[in-house]
Amino acid sequence: MSGARPLDAVIFDWGGTLTPWHDVDLPEQWRVFAREVHGVPVDSPDVSEADLEHAQELADKILAAEDAAWKRGREDHSSATLEQVLDAAGVDAENDRHHLALAAYQGFWEPHTFTDPQVRPLWEGLRKRGLRVGVLSNTIWSREYHREIFERDGVLDLIDGDVYSSEIDHVKPHPEAFRAACAAVGVEPAAAVYVGDRMFEDVHGPQQIGMRAIWIPHSDIPTNQRVEVTAVPDARAHELIDILDIVDGWGAAASRD
Repeated sequence: MSGARPLDAVIFDWGGTLTPWHDVDLPEQWRVFAREVHGVPVDSPDVSEADLEHAQELADKILAAEDAAWKRGREDHSSATLEQVLDAAGVDAENDRHHLALAAYQGFWEPHTFTDPQVRPLWEGLRKRGLRVGVLSNTIWSREYHREIFERDGVLDLIDGDVYSSEIDHVKPHPEAFRAACAAVGVEPAAAVYVGDRMFEDVHGPQQIGMRAIWIPHSDIPTNQRVEVTAVPDARAHELIDILDIVDGWGAAASRD
């Protein structure tokens, strides 16, 4: 990296990078949602087979709509929102139980959203080095929900700019997603590095616009979510805190006083 422009910002992927990788029962997230829509208590002896079947049918429809949305993201890099996924599955947002279903859905995900304990010391170390901290996530969830998670875990105050694909037209690895993230932290792509666990989205993607890329290969990415690319990361970090040594080697902005 000799001769490279000094670094001004480090921008992070969220799921599997800022949160530890989890194996998640994806169909179950929608069974939880659908049971609440239909008022079907979990493990209740009074639930009829018909009620269970109706809930399962709805869960299957939502899972198919979500899978289709993520497939479009991989193929044409278009984004989607949770509301669009539910609408495509025929979910009635005006249903009296809709807010209860959303709460149950978020409750299902809560154990899988906790921020890695290394994030705060890493981000504090980056900011002490004069580097801005950003987040760019492929997600169907809203900005508000993600920021609530960061606030819950005590790191929201260290984010200089954040972008979520649910609020823009594209997902990673589309160049516009990375340009939006660089704009959010106020830096040029050549002065920024992106950190993530996926080679296609998080290494190939940012390198298209001249960003550097740090790959953290610690996630067990499902085969159907992988896209083969020939990209080579500018650096590898086996755990988040390793990033401090990497950016020190590249040279950082002047320390913030």
